[in-house]
Amino acid sequence: MALEPRRRARRLLAYLRSERRTLRQGFAALVLGTVTAFIAGVTLASITDTLEMLPGLLILIPAVLGMRGTIFGAIGARLGTSTHAGLFEATLARNGVLYQNVYVGVVMTLTSSLWLAALAKIAAGAFGLRSISLLDFIVISVIGGVVDSAFILTITMGLSVLSYRRGYDLDAVATPLITAVADMLTVPALFAATFLIRVGWLRTSLAAAAILACLYAGIRGAQTDLRMARRILLEMVAVVLLTPLLDILAGAALEPRLERFARFPSLLVLVPPFVATAGALGGILSSRLSSKLQLGILTPRGLPEGPALLDAGLVLGFGVVIFTFMGGLGLAYATLGPGASPGAAALVVGTLLAGMLATLVAVPCAYYIAILTTRFGLDPDNHSVPIITSVMDLTGVLAFLAVLSLFGVATHA
Repeated sequence: MALEPRRRARRLLAYLRSERRTLRQGFAALVLGTVTAFIAGVTLASITDTLEMLPGLLILIPAVLGMRGTIFGAIGARLGTSTHAGLFEATLARNGVLYQNVYVGVVMTLTSSLWLAALAKIAAGAFGLRSISLLDFIVISVIGGVVDSAFILTITMGLSVLSYRRGYDLDAVATPLITAVADMLTVPALFAATFLIRVGWLRTSLAAAAILACLYAGIRGAQTDLRMARRILLEMVAVVLLTPLLDILAGAALEPRLERFARFPSLLVLVPPFVATAGALGGILSSRLSSKLQLGILTPRGLPEGPALLDAGLVLGFGVVIFTFMGGLGLAYATLGPGASPGAAALVVGTLLAGMLATLVAVPCAYYIAILTTRFGLDPDNHSVPIITSVMDLTGVLAFLAVLSLFGVATHA
C-alpha cells in the first residue's frame, strides 16, 4: 500500500515531463491571451460613454465575443485534431481541411451575426432594459463582426500552419490565442461600427445589405457541395442557435451594472480577460479530450480515466497562475488608471477565487460535454469547445459578480 502513492507520484512526474512542451506553449499562450484580453478590457472601459449612449450594446458585446470563440475555437480544435491524425495540409486546396474550415468560418460569421442582433434586442425587451433599435443592432453586429472575423480568420489560419510546420501543440495554444485575439479585435470593431448608425439613411441601407448578405451566406452554406464543410455546418446549427443564449444572459447581467462599472473601471477592465481565460481553460481541456477521444486514447466513460484527470490537473494549475497574474494586472490598472479602486483584496484575491470557481465548473463540463457528444456519434470538436466557451462566458460573469459581492463591492445597479 505504501508503494501506491510513490507510483502515483512517479506517474505524475512522468506525465509532466512528457507534457513539458505543452506546458510551455499553453502557459505562454494563456499569458499572451490574458494580456491581449486585458487590452480589450481597457478599450471597453474607455468607451463607457458610448455604452451609456447606446443602451443594450453591453448585452451584445459578450455574445459577439463568445461567438468568435465558438466559431474560431472550434476551427482551431478541428485543425488540431486533423494535425494529430496526419490529415492536415498547409494548402488552400478546395477539398482540403484548411479551405473547408475557412469556408465554415465565413458562413457562420455572417449568419450568426444576424442571429445575435435579434437575440440582443429580444433580451433587452424581455428583461425590461432600454436598448437601441433592431436595425442598429444588425449594423453593429454584422459590420463589426465581419471586420474583426476577417482578421481572426487570417490569424487562425496562420497559427494552424505555423503549428503544423513547427510541431506546436495546437490543442494547447489555439483556443487561448484565438479567444484573446477575438477579444482584442472585437470590442474596437464593434465600437467603430457604432459610428455607422449615427446617419439615418446610411444605417438603413447598411442594415438592408447586411440582412441580404447573411441570408445569402446561409443559403449557400446549406447548398454547398463541400462534404466536410456541409457536415460541420449541419452539426453546428444547434450550437450556434443555442449557445449565444448563455452569452446574452451574461450581457444582460452586466448591462444594469454599467453605472457601477463606470465608477470602478478596473472591474470592467477585468471582465474580458476573466471571461476569455475561463473559456480558454475550458477550451484547452475540451480540445485535448476531444483529440484523445478521436484517437482512441480515451473511452467515453462516466468516470474519467487517468489521462483525463491529468489533463484536468494541468488546466487547474494553469488557472491558479493565470488568474493571480490577471488580478495583478487589475491592481496595476486601479493604481495607475482613472476611477476609484475597489481595493487590492477584491482585485487580486477576488479574481483568483472567482477564477478557480469558474475553472472548477469548466473541468467537469468540458469532460462530460466531450463524452456525451462522442456517445451520440457527434464530432466533439464541433460541440465541445463551442459549448464550453459559452457556458464559461455566463459562469465566469456570474462567478466574478458573486465574489465581488462577497468582498463588499456592490455590483448591483
